[in-house]
Amino acid sequence: MGRGKVVLERIENKINRQVTFSKRRNGLIKKAYELSVLCDAEVALILFSSRGKLFEFGSTDVGKTLQRYRQCCYALQKNSTGNEDGSQDLYQEVTKLTAKYESLQQSQRNMLGEDLGGLSLKELQKIEKQLDRTLSQVRQRKMHVISEKIDNLRKKERDISEENKQLKAQLLDGQYLSLVESAGGLNQQAAGTHKNNEVQSSNINSRPSLQFGSDPYLQKEKALDSRTVQGGSSNPTQDWLL
Repeated sequence: MGRGKVVLERIENKINRQVTFSKRRNGLIKKAYELSVLCDAEVALILFSSRGKLFEFGSTDVGKTLQRYRQCCYALQKNSTGNEDGSQDLYQEVTKLTAKYESLQQSQRNMLGEDLGGLSLKELQKIEKQLDRTLSQVRQRKMHVISEKIDNLRKKERDISEENKQLKAQLLDGQYLSLVESAGGLNQQAAGTHKNNEVQSSNINSRPSLQFGSDPYLQKEKALDSRTVQGGSSNPTQDWLL
């Protein structure tokens, strides 16, 4: 049968209590030594008996280990305090921002003419001044925007006018070139016609000219006529027989 659960309680017998303390102390020191060797841990063990007697064990130096322990405790305490302070500051900042947000929401509603019932005369006058100043700024901004738009439209108008001038100039240049080309074609046609006329005239002048009296028969007839006139004979046959 297994052992039952051992109830831990104070040993009333002083001798037995002292013997148990000695045995358990040695066992605890042995376990601490084994832990430091096996796990390369820094171990410090401090024991006080019921009579106030000190027993200690350290893998290196108990004083150095205790000093390291104090530094770690101080750093943890400082970090804990810093975290608490940081949390407190963050809470205060969130509270301020929340209050500011609610105030801005209320001001916005008042500017829109809402929730005005609980405002005093001074607060209403302040809101009126703010609205007048806001309206003036809005009007100034509106006039500035309109002026910029007008300037842009004028610039576009100038650009379009300049572009139209350039297009008209290009169109006139194209018409002028067309007229020049047409005139050049007519001149070439007229020159060709004049040249053809000159060729035809030279061909006509190169032909032999027909002169009256160059034909022998006509010259003979002319001679007979002259003889008949001079002799007064009316019979050309007789003259021919003679």
